[in-house]
Amino acid sequence: MEDCVCGFSFCYAGFLLYSIRQQISSPWELRYHAYFMEDVDSWMIIAADWVAILACTFSIIGIVSKSSHHRRWLWCSFFIGILLSVFWFYFMMSLPKFRWDVIWLPLGPLSGAGICLYVDHLLAESSEEIRKLRGYMYSYKAN
Repeated sequence: MEDCVCGFSFCYAGFLLYSIRQQISSPWELRYHAYFMEDVDSWMIIAADWVAILACTFSIIGIVSKSSHHRRWLWCSFFIGILLSVFWFYFMMSLPKFRWDVIWLPLGPLSGAGICLYVDHLLAESSEEIRKLRGYMYSYKAN
């Protein structure tokens, strides 16, 4: 399950790298960036995509890491996702018409971090249950 979530985050970060490259080489060519042409500078779009990559990287580190501080990485990713959501929703609300086809811009990094937190919670719960079951097995064998 960890590998699946990490793979998804890695692919999303790769897509964002492609998006950055396209915005640098031919600004506003991508439709989901062109909606914001009037309100946002090109460098802000590029910076927002880099911050989204940072959030994905923190999620991957948090899921893969075996240290005791792995949840800090996940929470940092979640809070970065919240900041990105505020950024994108602010500019989406300033559009003349709300565009549902770009809803993934504010919700992508946030939902990715939320899913990583949920997977981490499920894995911690499962590990606790396994530890309890092993304890029961050993006490049964002792009798």
